[in-house]
Amino acid sequence: MPRPLLLGGTTEASALAALLAGAGIAARLSLAGRTKAPAAQPLPTRIGGFGGAEGLARYLHDQRITHVIDATHPFAAQMSRNAAQACAALNLPLLALSRAPWHAQAWDRWQRVPDIASAVAALDRPAARVFLAVGRMHLEAFAAQPQHHYLLRLVDAPEAVPLPRSECVVARGPFTLAGDLALLRAHGTELVVAKNAGGPGAVAKIAAARQLGLPVLMIDRPTLPDRAETHDPQAVMRWLGHADLGVKT
Repeated sequence: MPRPLLLGGTTEASALAALLAGAGIAARLSLAGRTKAPAAQPLPTRIGGFGGAEGLARYLHDQRITHVIDATHPFAAQMSRNAAQACAALNLPLLALSRAPWHAQAWDRWQRVPDIASAVAALDRPAARVFLAVGRMHLEAFAAQPQHHYLLRLVDAPEAVPLPRSECVVARGPFTLAGDLALLRAHGTELVVAKNAGGPGAVAKIAAARQLGLPVLMIDRPTLPDRAETHDPQAVMRWLGHADLGVKT
């Protein structure tokens, strides 16, 4: 019987957790602890970091984990690197359950940038009303461009916001096109800044920007280790039924 560790924090991870629990597989779920009140999960759950790749390797060994499934956010690059390193050290099979990235369509007005620092630099322009959809962890970086009025949407209300001209909406996705159209119109948004998270849960703001003719500053995904990958939770279940697959594609 496999004993997998599911590195979660995404809607895809939650869907897979339900499948694992329903199949009676003795899986464990790990969450980074970025949100104060994560959604209830059907698997035994640990919250917090492991202490780098070495700490993760110790956990995998001590808990007799047989497989690792990386279903973290596409921008959780360090966790994905740690998982690849720990699995290689222990010769454990690793599979990524990922989201397909978004691709610009005919009417999109995207300016692509490689990382957060480049997005901050690209905002060196006259003041505008900006929907800053990059998550709580990156707000400090945008304090270097205080001239803008920022609209933030966060899962948890922040204790402090390092942006002098900002407004925060507390909400948890998935979001709808109608809702995001209303949000952008109500706040007079002129520019959207977003990570290319992919998947359906947060794409509404991109579709809303397209419909309103707004430019989007799109932050590309970080480079991740080579590993077997799927976008289908059912494929993960099939993979777990064949322990000899390893990390090969």
